[in-house]
Amino acid sequence: MKSKLRLSLIQTSLFWESPEKNRNHIQQQLEKLSGKADLILLPEMFTSGFTMQPQKVAETQEGETVQWMKQWAQKTNSAIGGSVVIQEKKAFYNRFLFISPQADLQTYNKKHTFTLAGEHKAYQSGTKDGIIEYRGWKICLRICYDLRFPVWNRNTQDYDLLIFVANWPKARILAWDTLLQARAIENMAYVAGVNIVGSDPNGFEYPGHTAAFDVLGQKLVDCGDQQQTATVILDPEELRLRRRQLRFLADRDNFDWC
Repeated sequence: MKSKLRLSLIQTSLFWESPEKNRNHIQQQLEKLSGKADLILLPEMFTSGFTMQPQKVAETQEGETVQWMKQWAQKTNSAIGGSVVIQEKKAFYNRFLFISPQADLQTYNKKHTFTLAGEHKAYQSGTKDGIIEYRGWKICLRICYDLRFPVWNRNTQDYDLLIFVANWPKARILAWDTLLQARAIENMAYVAGVNIVGSDPNGFEYPGHTAAFDVLGQKLVDCGDQQQTATVILDPEELRLRRRQLRFLADRDNFDWC
């Protein structure tokens, strides 16, 4: 039986293509969460920003950032998740890394690479479904552009929590707000989305709007447009109650993962 989940969302600015600076910057925020969270979420490409030059920042899955995440997962006694540029042989991946306090590592490679920015040319697209388990919770891992594709996010596996980590720009922030809420409503699951603030050298501004929603689409927390960390408690009993009362998932269409 799963227990309540304390979920902390770190909305931060990033240093462009500077992994060490970003780790040091985020570390200051992790220190404040020791013993206060069960799961801490970081943004997409949190060591580099949304770069299309992966060779400048890529690491292996045994590299410095993974070791750093394992260290801080243990220190905070919390799982830590976020995406990083990972290289395997000659291929680069925008990879979601999810590391437990016991140093167990689970991963998801971004399925929908962002063609508008040429991400499909720089990074290999993922093929796995992104469903993991942690503390009795079934969690679906997703990255940024994946948010726009409801079939890919469809709750055919009865997950409890759907997570998006992102570098989502100001020009399309209405889509971010709307689709996060829609994904919660249509899938009858908790949904959390972590975005960044600030700007990058390509001229894109990022307005934050990190948020979490319950199974009815009600907003549980909103970080606004400033650098901050928010913590929300997710209740499995509330999830079960709403699904028993409103059996919408029983009428869902079935899709095969591909």
